[in-house]
Amino acid sequence: MVRGVIPSAPCVSVLLTRMIYGLPKRGTHWKTREATNHFWELSFEPICIDRMDFMTTDLDSTQLSLNSKTASLATQIEDLVAGNLSSPMDILGWRRLKKSSSDIIVRTWNPNAQQVRLVVDESDASQEMQRVHPAGLFEARLGPANERCLAAGSYQFVYQLETQTITMSDPYTVPSYLGEFDLHLFGEGKHYQIYEKLGAHQRTVNGEQGVNFALWAPNAKSVALIGSFNDWDGRMHPMQNINRSGVWEIFIPQAKPGDLYKFRVTTTKGLQVDKTDPFGFFSELPPRTASIVQNLNEFKWTDNDWLANRRKNETLDGPISIYEVHLGSWKQREGGPHGWINYRQLAHEIVDHCKQLNFTHVELMPVTEHPYTGSWGYQTTGYFAATSRYGNPQDLQYFINHCHENGIGVLLDWVPAHFPKDSHGLAKFDGTALYEHADPRQGEYPDWNTLIFNYGRNEVRNFLISNALFWCDKYHIDGLRVDAVASMLYLDYSRKQGEWVPNHLGGRENLAAIEFLKQFNEQVHSQFPGVLTIAEESTAWAGVSRPISAGGLGFSIKWNMGWMNDTLRYIQHDPIHRKYHHDELTFSLVYSFSENFMLPLSHDEVVHGKRSLLAKMPGDEWRKFANLRLLYGYMWAHPGKKILFMGGELAQWNEWNCNQSLDWALLGNEKHAGIDRLVGDLNRIYCTEPALHELDFDGAGFQWIDCQNREDSRLVFVRRSTAGEEVIVACNFTPIIRKQIRIGVPQLGRYEEILNTDSSYYGGSNFGNATAVEAEALPHHDQPYSIQISLPPLAVVMFKLEG
Repeated sequence: MVRGVIPSAPCVSVLLTRMIYGLPKRGTHWKTREATNHFWELSFEPICIDRMDFMTTDLDSTQLSLNSKTASLATQIEDLVAGNLSSPMDILGWRRLKKSSSDIIVRTWNPNAQQVRLVVDESDASQEMQRVHPAGLFEARLGPANERCLAAGSYQFVYQLETQTITMSDPYTVPSYLGEFDLHLFGEGKHYQIYEKLGAHQRTVNGEQGVNFALWAPNAKSVALIGSFNDWDGRMHPMQNINRSGVWEIFIPQAKPGDLYKFRVTTTKGLQVDKTDPFGFFSELPPRTASIVQNLNEFKWTDNDWLANRRKNETLDGPISIYEVHLGSWKQREGGPHGWINYRQLAHEIVDHCKQLNFTHVELMPVTEHPYTGSWGYQTTGYFAATSRYGNPQDLQYFINHCHENGIGVLLDWVPAHFPKDSHGLAKFDGTALYEHADPRQGEYPDWNTLIFNYGRNEVRNFLISNALFWCDKYHIDGLRVDAVASMLYLDYSRKQGEWVPNHLGGRENLAAIEFLKQFNEQVHSQFPGVLTIAEESTAWAGVSRPISAGGLGFSIKWNMGWMNDTLRYIQHDPIHRKYHHDELTFSLVYSFSENFMLPLSHDEVVHGKRSLLAKMPGDEWRKFANLRLLYGYMWAHPGKKILFMGGELAQWNEWNCNQSLDWALLGNEKHAGIDRLVGDLNRIYCTEPALHELDFDGAGFQWIDCQNREDSRLVFVRRSTAGEEVIVACNFTPIIRKQIRIGVPQLGRYEEILNTDSSYYGGSNFGNATAVEAEALPHHDQPYSIQISLPPLAVVMFKLEG
């Protein structure tokens, strides 16, 4: 039995062909009989058939070959009905019946329609379309006079549903939003504005507004668009595989911002899974996962002066002191879900706080959409979507714009190292390992139970680089802090022998990831001058913050994890034992200028049982606070840019909890308020004294005066500016007051104490140098001159030459 669906064919015959020795041997034509609704069928004895041609009186011969890549019209219709059609434009829309014919056929597909009428604009009349398949395929024949209107898209379908009537243009005659050059660049991994093409974008076609949806899923059998505009019916809108490129597309007339949608992907194994848009700009509030159509170009930015100054001042000799923030737990309010506050309200409160404490930048822990709040945003599913926890994309744009208007830069945590396995996300996106590696030795992180991007695939690399540029473009971000860079650089990262695959040279370096990071840095710095790229990289990999032309990875700055680990280890020793660990203080200056380093006291140091910074400090309560002031003073005096996690300024006793607000009530206690004031003054002096920031990355900006006094656990050094201005720094890591000690200085004159962490203003004992001290011509510490000072207990003091 052979059955087929061939609309508009009053007579059908079938030609059976057998292949003999590679040459066709034609059989006879059998006339078929019509069953119902344009089904045609033929019964015959079992024979060996190599090819079967349906010959109709009105249609071109439509060939079905068992070895052919082109399906017959009958098969295409059956695929459409089953939801497996990859090229709906081949049968839907309008077309001439034959090249030699002037008759035109128009088809539409709506499984929920009871009747459909075709309205052609210039005819000012409608024509009822014939149902040619019971599942919802309708067609109409028109004369040649209508061709001009059809070609211009000047026709509509009027769908009579059970409870309503809907009028809509034809989505299957709309030219593609992506040109051949778009597809070519994307295939090469160099379409850096691909976010303007893939995803959901408002578009006007033939005067009608709608939304264009596009998706990369090259191994899918078919893709359907589902959403609030079609009642999530996967039969309604099959998408077109553009030129078999693996990019699927459809234009939905009358779709609009605010509409919810997903992509229903059918794999080659016939499995269906509903996916969030990888390029979607907004999503539902978790645990819901639908994407939401958004227009990111409506917000009115007022930060042109900020952006212009950023481009002019793209050097790294300015002060950079960053306040790291998790928006969901900085402050919380009753009424919102989980106490979360809107981006706009947070903008004003965080800006006021940062201005009071003189921070130059805010760094936001990931605000890309993520399903699990407890991941803090580091397990991202929506790389282009601002998380809906704190508002919509325009609210986040307002946050950043307000920061810029108040002279504060905004950095984002960005996570291109891995992504979660959630079924609605990137994992097994089209039924295959598309964004990740198929081999778990390359494609999974055992520690985090997450998947690793396949950096060797052009389109994946393009996805990530365009995402980085997207945040700079659409959100005016001033920098990206790249998470977990070490895990990207090494194939054996956190793996045992036999659990990883060497590169083609036999080494452990992830060569594809290395090239990706270079390309990322190159594009960010060339397209957005002045934007920072910051690497959280914890190994001794050389040249992370060196130019690509010099063999480096091209980052602006690298986190100094060695300084952080050594310093926190040292400061937790009881002061009586610190003389045995003096090298933990001094070792960082051996390598401090090998990279452009940032000194981090981040969220990672105050979670998972590590205790808060204050709780880490040894001794009784007085010593804990004194040690914390000492730590901050040493950090701000040490070469390198600064980053402090929220709550550090409050001297919190408790570890950070992402589900709880910071303990702001602590500021009512004078000891905690003193720490807050100290952080503000450290930032003020750091920003206003060029000696403390201009040469952070140059050995000319630092000189030891005394680094050998391990018995007294004392350090003395000088910081210099490009103009030769100097700040003398003396640190006492013991609780013993050092009266009238002599330290060497490079110049004669009067030295004024410009900061003392033991001041009573900060909660200290107020011991120090109330008046300026005069340098004498007494050589000391290999310096030509010296001064006598008093050094407070567990404190840092800074001196500057008057005048």
